[in-house]
Amino acid sequence: MMRAAIIVNPAKSDGAVLREQVEKALDAAGWSASLWLETTPEDPGHGMAQAAVEAEVQLVVIAGGDGTLLACLHTLVGSDVPVALLPMGTGNLLARNLGVPIELDDALAVAINGVDRRIDCGRVDGHPFAVMAGIGFDAAMMAAATEGMKRFAGWPAYVAGGLRHLRDPMMQVRLRIDDGPVMRRPARTVLIGNVGRLQGGLELLLDAQADDGLLDVVVVAPRTLRDWIGLAWRVIRRHRTRHPHLERFKGRSVVIEADRVVPRQMDGEVIAEGRSLAARVEPGALVVRAPQKVATAA
Repeated sequence: MMRAAIIVNPAKSDGAVLREQVEKALDAAGWSASLWLETTPEDPGHGMAQAAVEAEVQLVVIAGGDGTLLACLHTLVGSDVPVALLPMGTGNLLARNLGVPIELDDALAVAINGVDRRIDCGRVDGHPFAVMAGIGFDAAMMAAATEGMKRFAGWPAYVAGGLRHLRDPMMQVRLRIDDGPVMRRPARTVLIGNVGRLQGGLELLLDAQADDGLLDVVVVAPRTLRDWIGLAWRVIRRHRTRHPHLERFKGRSVVIEADRVVPRQMDGEVIAEGRSLAARVEPGALVVRAPQKVATAA
């Protein structure tokens, strides 16, 4: 019989209710009783993912947000064990970009009846990410959004956090894509994306595909509040034309060097501040259970 391991972040769900719904759905589909693994503040997912792989389950189900997935990636990348997502975080960006429903019953249906899709992952300093990594304003915005704010307001908590940093000084960055020439740019933030959709459904990286073997890069450089407003309007309208405050690139590897120490993030989780961010793509490194129509279209 098929068996799943359920990695659950207890801070994101009612454990008893979740367990009842998940086991009911899996039992109806003919699966055996699941292996349940709860994350802890000391271990947000790495040890649980390792235990799941060692148990030789046929599916790893992650009930949490992008941060829980990030903590599990080091083990799951390259394992070939399919990963299903039950989105319970603030952003749930990977799930949204892959078309996985946010409602629990619908997400469970995808976990049981969906198709396996290989997607790329990025890697920074030996650590994989599935959504985005960034340096500058975006990381500062995420650091300013406390857990309490996110529980109360959801993804708009990031907007509130970002407002505090709109007037932070510009960075001067050196950017190199693959073996291309070094480009020098002023920037508020530089994002490296495996997928393109942000919180609130905004698509900043318009052509990003999770399985194209490339990373998408965007340099964001508004100088004034008026620039920020104009930039937001361009993103909402999905403008593709070149703009001095928004540049997009693609490549297999990306190196960013800033003129000072600034905040950094991976998949919405703040990592140590630094002056650089170097990423490379790992094509097809993660197997994700996706909706059939989305996977077929992709």
